[in-house]
Parts: sequence; C-alpha cells; structure tokens
Amino acid sequence: MELSESVTHKNGRLRKPVVSSSDMGERESKLEVECDEEALLPNSVRADGQVKACHGIKGELGNVALLLFLYVLQGIPLGLAGSIPLIMQSKNVSYKDQAYFSFVFWPFSLKLLWAPLVDSLYLRRFGRRKSWLVPTQYLLGLFMLYLSVTVDAMLQTDGQSGPDVITLTAVFFMLAFLAATQDIAVDGWALTMLSRENVGYASTCNSVGQTAGYFLGNVLFLALESADFCNKYLRFEPQERGIVTLSDFLYLWGIVFMVSTTLVAVLKKENNRHHHTKKKPKEETQSVMETYKLLLSIIKMPTVFTFCVLLLTAKIGFSAADAVTGLKLVEAGVPKEQLALLAVPMVPLQILLPLVISKYTAGPRPLDVFYKAFPFRLLIGLGYALLVWWTPSVRQEEGFPVYYYAVVLLGYAVHQVALYSMYVACMAFHAKVSDPVIGGTYMTLLNTVTNLGGNWPSTLALWLVDPLTFKECQGAPGQTCGSVEEAGVSV
Repeated sequence: MELSESVTHKNGRLRKPVVSSSDMGERESKLEVECDEEALLPNSVRADGQVKACHGIKGELGNVALLLFLYVLQGIPLGLAGSIPLIMQSKNVSYKDQAYFSFVFWPFSLKLLWAPLVDSLYLRRFGRRKSWLVPTQYLLGLFMLYLSVTVDAMLQTDGQSGPDVITLTAVFFMLAFLAATQDIAVDGWALTMLSRENVGYASTCNSVGQTAGYFLGNVLFLALESADFCNKYLRFEPQERGIVTLSDFLYLWGIVFMVSTTLVAVLKKENNRHHHTKKKPKEETQSVMETYKLLLSIIKMPTVFTFCVLLLTAKIGFSAADAVTGLKLVEAGVPKEQLALLAVPMVPLQILLPLVISKYTAGPRPLDVFYKAFPFRLLIGLGYALLVWWTPSVRQEEGFPVYYYAVVLLGYAVHQVALYSMYVACMAFHAKVSDPVIGGTYMTLLNTVTNLGGNWPSTLALWLVDPLTFKECQGAPGQTCGSVEEAGVSV
C-alpha cells in the first residue's frame, strides 16, 4: 500500500481523447452511423446505410472483453511503477532519489499536451486508433523485455552501491508515457468500438481494467516477490527468494504485450466498412492547432484561471503525508508486501464511495463537499505523522502485531473517504461548469490541472524530506546519519 494519490489511479485521469470544437460537431452529426461501425451483429446496417441500435450488450461482449483486456494491459506498467518506490525504499535510497522517481507518475497528468496529436494524426488504411495503439503496445513490450534483462543491475540487487535511480526513472517514465498514449488511443477507440447504447460500458471497462492491471502489477507482484510472504503462506519449505522476481515478471508481461498486440493488429479490424472520408492531412493538422488555440483561450478566462490556481495549490497541505507515509513505514521495518495487501480490502470501498458521494455532489453546489472534506484531509495528515512516530515502538522481533495493521487499515479507510469526497466533488464541478459545446476539451483541461496539482507538491515533499530530517546515530560518535553511508556506519 502506498499512501499517495498515485495509488488511487482513478484520480481524475483523462478518460476521453481531446477533440477540437469543429471535430466534436462533426462527430455528433455522424454519431448514429459511426458509433456502431464496430458492431458484431451483421444485420445492424439498414439498406439506407444508417445503423440500427443494437439491443443489449450480448452482441458486443467480444468488444467489451477486448476493451477490458486493453485497460488491464495499461494498468500493468502503472502498477509496476508504483511498486518500485517501495523496493527502492527497502534498499535505503534517499528521499531525493524518491523525488526523482516520482516524475514517473507525471505523464498521465500531462497527456493533454499530445492528446490532440493522437486523436488527429493516423494512417487511415491501418485504422485511426490502431495507428497509435499497436506501436505503443509493441514499445511497451520491448521496454519490459529490455528491463527484464537490465533491471537487476539498475536496482543493484547483487552490488554494494545503491540503485541507478536516474536510469530507472528514465525507463519507467517512458513506460508511463507509452501507457498514457495507449490510454488516449483506447479511450478514443471505445467510442466507435461499442454501439451508442452500450458506449457507457467503456468507463466500466476503464475503471475495472485499470484497477485489475494495477493490482496485478503492484499488489500481486509485491506479494509473490517477497520471500517472507511466500514462505509463510505459499510454501512448505522456506526459500531465500520469492516465487517470482522483478525480471521474471517483466519478461512474462513483455511477452504478453508482444503476442496480444500482434493478435489485435492482425485479427481486430478497426473499420468493418471502408470509410470514404476526404479529410486531408492538412485539415487534420489544422484541427490539432485549433484544439491548442481553444485550450489557450479557455485558460485565459479569468474565472478558469483562478480556479486552475486553486487546483494547482489545494493539495499542498497534505501532499507530504500522502507521498511520504508509506515510504516512512517501510523505512521503519513494515514489510512492503503487507502494506500492498492492505489495499485489497479497500477495493469494495473504492467502488462504493463514488456512488454514495455522488448523491451529495449532484446538487447546485458540488464543491461544498470538497470544502467540508478539506480540513479532515489535513487532520488525516497529522494522524499519519503520529502513525509514523508510533510505528518503531510497536515493532516486535517477529514483526508487527495484528492490531497495528488494523490501525493502519482504519487510517487508510478514513483517508480514502476524504480523498474520494474531494475527488468526486471536483469531477462533479468540472462537469457542471464545462461548456457543452467544447465539453471534452474543457473537462480534459480541468482534469489535467487537477492531476498536476497533486503531482508537483508530492515531488517537492519527497525532495524536502532529507534536508528537513534530523537523525541521531547510535554507536558512531560524531556521525549525523545524514546520508545512507553514515547511517551504515552506526549499524
């Protein structure tokens, strides 16, 4: 369990591709025809060329399954990226290094910058979405295969020096960048892969698929990688290593990415019928430029600019607690796999909370919930500070007692209530104030600023941990324990 908003990977990520106002109007006018182009029922086309509405989801279960699988694949690299800070913390890296690695989680907050390109530039013969989906997933698979060979050296598993944080950050940043690009392509494909009456299932596939992928890449991996967990629960005879290693896990999913992408490229036809469009590349480029101009014009609005400043600064007060608590607990000796497993009971809560909170954000003042949850979120940060202070005192030779994990779980549950209250209220307000004419662009901009407002304070908080931390060494007179090397002398 990592007590930061990056773990709650549904924190306002951009679910819709960005389109210009002109493209949106054209898309709405053709929606009846285009939304069913991927329908599996052969009798869905009338003689006049219009598409009948499909009744029920049975005829599109194949498309729903494909969308779900693509979102699961998207969650795998995100889950792996979320597990690396805990692995590095167990190797006593500095918090400055953790700050460097936190940039890995930025691409999903910045994908607005290249989303118009993904939406507008493509190879018409190969398919609008497959032109980006297939190359990005091949690159994801290749990066994972490359990491399966080199990640042990980067983490310095067998060496004396610390992990190569810069290289790890660069490689996993590219994984996150490719996953964000794949997200844009899959979100766009969902609009045409499913019929109009079933397109609502796309968001369900998104949420469930990303959650499942993150669970596989984070919680399941950390559990199976832990020798202590495997020896205690899964083995009859103890061994020094877990059932899987990071290299094994990366190699397995690298192969899955390569094989599944090949099958999608060969077997899944994006367009069942030929599109006789006469759009030229020049017009598509103009559409991209119009989208960027539209974004700039929205930001220049005084009320939007003021609200964006609020979104960028609102999370400063609790960013340190959210970003650092999990790492501090690992530093105090709490097994990282146990923290990860504490996220499992939170899944039902994370599903139910938006449904419950949405009842209170559906009125004319959705931000009232945001304002009411804000002070509780600050108090939870103080509670996390007390938890970190209390942890060393309850540690026993055989580990931590059950009541300690119960306290951590309770704190995590309360944190989730406050977090989702602010998140759902913010998303409801975005939907309420967005101009329907340019709703997609408007919503994407506000969601991007919201995500960015959570990322930069977390990175800054991690960066400031070491300079603001005072340690006292025992057994090494004259040492301040201000570095990993000095701390090692006192052992």
